Amino acid sequence: MISSKNFQKYFYNVDNEWYKRRLFSIMIAVFVAFGILTARLFYLQIIQGDHYFKMSKNNCIRIQRIKPDRGLIFDRNGKLLVENRPSFDLSIIPSDAKPLEQTIQKLSGFMPECVDEIVNKIRKNKFSYGYRPVLLKQDIGRDALALISAHRFELPGLVIDTNARRNYIYNALSSHLIGYLGEINAGELKKADCKYKESGDFIGRYGVEKAYDTYLSGIPGGRIVQVNANGQVVEVLDTVAAESGHKVFLTIDFELQSIAESQLQDKVGAVVAMDPTSGDILAMASSPTFNQNDFINGFSSGHWQDLVSDPNMPMMNKAVQGLYPPASTYKVVTALAALEEGLIDESTTYYCPGSYQYGNRAYGCWKEQGHGKVNVVEALAQSCDVFFYHVGKKLGVDRLAWYATNCGLGSKTGINLDRESGGLIPTAAWKKKRFGISWQGGENLSIAIGQGYNLATPLQMAVLFGAVANGGTEFKPQILKSIQTVEGETVKAVLPEITGILPVSKKSLDFVRDGLREVVNNKHGTARWYVYDKEIDISGKTGTAQVVSKKTERDNQNKKNKVSYESHAWFVGYAPTQNPRIVVSVLVEHGIHGSSGAGPIAKEMIVSYLKDMIDNSTVSSQE
Repeated sequence: MISSKNFQKYFYNVDNEWYKRRLFSIMIAVFVAFGILTARLFYLQIIQGDHYFKMSKNNCIRIQRIKPDRGLIFDRNGKLLVENRPSFDLSIIPSDAKPLEQTIQKLSGFMPECVDEIVNKIRKNKFSYGYRPVLLKQDIGRDALALISAHRFELPGLVIDTNARRNYIYNALSSHLIGYLGEINAGELKKADCKYKESGDFIGRYGVEKAYDTYLSGIPGGRIVQVNANGQVVEVLDTVAAESGHKVFLTIDFELQSIAESQLQDKVGAVVAMDPTSGDILAMASSPTFNQNDFINGFSSGHWQDLVSDPNMPMMNKAVQGLYPPASTYKVVTALAALEEGLIDESTTYYCPGSYQYGNRAYGCWKEQGHGKVNVVEALAQSCDVFFYHVGKKLGVDRLAWYATNCGLGSKTGINLDRESGGLIPTAAWKKKRFGISWQGGENLSIAIGQGYNLATPLQMAVLFGAVANGGTEFKPQILKSIQTVEGETVKAVLPEITGILPVSKKSLDFVRDGLREVVNNKHGTARWYVYDKEIDISGKTGTAQVVSKKTERDNQNKKNKVSYESHAWFVGYAPTQNPRIVVSVLVEHGIHGSSGAGPIAKEMIVSYLKDMIDNSTVSSQE
């Protein structure tokens, strides 16, 4: 038995050993814990310190982008055509919108978009997560703005910016020339000329908006702001202002453009008005048209489908893209070629009985009873097909093609608008390559009067007649007059650019011009009753382009299905004859006759433009 003294000694020795072991274990655990903590602190403060410093700083200090105002667009006289209006754009910063699901659910109650639509927009921009805003909806409107602002504390991470939004003041006026904007895509963001763009920005998609996008876009600015825990701005610390885009002045005349648009209303076709002494486009209209504001404000998929499926092709700029047989307007080229080649002169005449027999086929003249004996001036004035059948047979396809090509047909004019068509001037080699069939002699007759494979745009015909009017100089058609800074400093000014000289003599041109004057002013001229004006001397040429063969047209008329088979109507003219200031090219699809279908439109534009010039010059001289 252990004594009391020995028991106490044993007990305390055991207790001390146990205590020492426990204390040692605790100390080891503490040292390990502190070691882990120290290592973690070292990792966070030293290795990842810079990263977390930036993150912590970004929790209260942010850099926000300031979008620049897009440049304004004016006509040649300084009339504003395209402006900007305030737009309230809604964005979300996912890292601030905590909890994100709950915020999205609440937001959907204030917007027409459902939860899935909002989530999809955020997912599309998942690589922009963090503190970069994701655009949810542009131009939310004042009602939605008020509603969301009233619940702003329930919607953390929501940001509403006031930005400038494009506004086409006159809706569809000159829509094909001015063009429209579209939201930039991921591929375009990688391009060098889009270095200032971000997702959600708009860029020029068509027309002037696209051609001069670099000048119109401007340069974004930025501001440093302090935000609270919900990502809402509490203080602006510094600002670098955005640079607005430049002002673009076009060559078009607003009043003349308005006349062109109104004259084409309810028709399908195009009008081009040009200054033949410089190449300035005074008006360019294509019908039917479209409203550019729809591309900014958004429209339904059904509306878009209606536009692209419309057989009248409202999205096509028919002035530069539409390809049509030039019909009798092409007789100008045939006459110039024959005169220059010495195949005819002023005294050469051919008898027109109403048709021309070639092989086993009779090629009819538009006037079934015939024109009788006519020379080149009379043939142009009365548009005698038989006269030009004779000439076309002598010229042949390749010789005529050489003159047409050197008169600017069959190739693009170089106007600074995308998707321009080049037209077609056929040759024997072209047909052989294209169809594997040799050129037939009878085809020379068709192309001599602008039918057959010949194709041209209304713009090409305006350039050609402009050169005939001014004495033989072809000018590049220009749509830009100048570009200026917001302060009015000229950045770019466009001067006339000569692209070619007609390959004919002054004598040949004089004969053709005499014929074009007789078209309007002679009592037998094809445009006399529709284009003649007693105050302004107008010259020009009518044309009626067959869409299908006469037999097919008659067959379809008998079936009461004739509308889409009626001929296209042309008129290309200039005035005043001796000192031309304007040339107008008009094409009306299925307009039936050039004189009645297209002539009155050209006359209205010519008379209005020149009378305004005369009135203005009279006022100036009196002052």
